[in-house]
Amino acid sequence: MPDETAARVTVTQRAVEEIKAKIATGELEPGQRLPTERDLATELGLSRSSMREAIRALTVMGVLEARHGAGIYVTQLEPGDLLETFGVVAEISRGETLMHLVQVRKILEPAAAAAAAARIDEEGLTHLRAEMTAMERGTTAEEIVGHDLEFHRIITEAAGNPVLGAILGGLNSRTFRARVWRGYREEGVFPRTFSEHDQIYRALVERDPDGARVAAAVHIGAVEDWARRQAADDDWARPGD
Repeated sequence: MPDETAARVTVTQRAVEEIKAKIATGELEPGQRLPTERDLATELGLSRSSMREAIRALTVMGVLEARHGAGIYVTQLEPGDLLETFGVVAEISRGETLMHLVQVRKILEPAAAAAAAARIDEEGLTHLRAEMTAMERGTTAEEIVGHDLEFHRIITEAAGNPVLGAILGGLNSRTFRARVWRGYREEGVFPRTFSEHDQIYRALVERDPDGARVAAAVHIGAVEDWARRQAADDDWARPGD
């Protein structure tokens, strides 16, 4: 039985790769309806069950979408759709895995801030200032988190790279951010955190890519330090805490 399962997985993976290759070469375009499951299986010399599993896997990945009563279609292949499952991983990760995700964010977010410094317009800066003010006036961790997420989203959008924006959007887990802000409240470090946001904002106003990169690195470094302390706590890995 294990050998049969392994063989089925291998054949299913082949079906996945074949469909992806059709998309990569342009044989299947974004928004195009797939041939029927039977026709695809026949064309590729695979069983219908393997093809069905492949289509299901690609649907979970955001590559395909099932439209009720209309068949299976290639999605528009937007970065946000393709990286949606990545965001789920960030949302539920804990301990060392979450630390690794924070470290990836520490690499990417300063780069996004540097790019934004050269591109952000006055409207974007006005929105950033408004989100900072709302953060400082927030009365609950959840309210503050919403404005914090929007602050960082504006910056990554201004960077002009939708793939980078989608990755950082996935890394910026609302659940993790809420826990960080509640921890900040307990530690009484809200003023320091608001100051970190202000340093990023000032660098953007001054169109200073290096300054924005450094300010963002300092900010994410503080988040990393907090996460490391929490990861060392036995309660970090306790379900339902």
